[in-house]
Amino acid sequence: MTFLADLQKLVECQSPTEDLAACQKVMEVAKKIAEDNLPGESEIIIESGRPVFWWGSKNPKVVLLAHLDTVWPIDSFTPLWKVDGDKISGPGIFDMKAGFLQALYALKENSNAHKSVALIATSDEETGSKSSRELITRVSKDAKAVLVLESSLNGKVKVGRKGTSMYQIKIHGRASHAGLEPEKGINATVEIAEIITQIAKLANPEHGTTIVPTRLESGTTTNTVPALATLDIDSRSFSLAELERLDSAVRALKPKHPDAQIEITGGINRPPLETTATQKLYEKLESTAKKMGMPLVGSASVGGASDGNFAAAAGAPTLDGLGATGDGAHATHEHILASTVSDRISLLAVFIKELISE
Repeated sequence: MTFLADLQKLVECQSPTEDLAACQKVMEVAKKIAEDNLPGESEIIIESGRPVFWWGSKNPKVVLLAHLDTVWPIDSFTPLWKVDGDKISGPGIFDMKAGFLQALYALKENSNAHKSVALIATSDEETGSKSSRELITRVSKDAKAVLVLESSLNGKVKVGRKGTSMYQIKIHGRASHAGLEPEKGINATVEIAEIITQIAKLANPEHGTTIVPTRLESGTTTNTVPALATLDIDSRSFSLAELERLDSAVRALKPKHPDAQIEITGGINRPPLETTATQKLYEKLESTAKKMGMPLVGSASVGGASDGNFAAAAGAPTLDGLGATGDGAHATHEHILASTVSDRISLLAVFIKELISE
């Protein structure tokens, strides 16, 4: 199957986000695959210093959004390509190189799609899309539909995603000898512990709002009162109002010791993908599947964020999770199910055709 041969090329071209040369290379592989399979022009543009694959219209009605960077450092996932019955494994195959290629192959069945459709793949999604966010917002705001080729949830598309906030808190205390005169110090470890207890009270399970202290560093030696503690925080919610509540609460945090200093950086990274942005496209997808004699696709809301969050925030009707069926995103058992590829390509092809004909 040609699809699998092309997918193997993409997967074996390892592309961790932090390796700019590797990301450039995978874009070149994607460009060659597009040139071999699609009419219209494909190119690699540079957005804020990072490569982006772009095929099709510069003013698209329909945007197919993907990314080709992965979380896997070079040679950290082995073997790079493994076929075990229906399972095909490799770094980034599920998240989300197979989804990108499914979109590309769906476009093969729409000969004039390049006039009104763009297939875009970025290279920094896994680290927050700092370089590509402006591009995604710009291309989405005038689109009638943005289809995100992130992996599905057991075949279901994703109609809701939590928004994310990332913070770093530093407590500046004062060092002293831990044995001789600890009272002369300001213990940054103790102060950051107080902050952590305050943070734990901010979650709201009713709205799926989480706020999680993650990485913590403090101190220098075992016999020194720590002068500096650094804490990273991951916060997520399905509600923008909740993210804004948390943002205000985090910025209002205070150390207990009157002479300790607090430094807070970060903020809301991705707004939520809310069902108000996805419902109409989801209903249309189910209608398309029904007309094709396919079973119900199904939908789900998930905790992880994607570039679809940015597209929806720009005002575009958005549908996510249209990519591969499989499991193991960011895990050593990452794989897709080969038997599901053909039907998803066919569904995408008809869905795209219906969207551009409206």
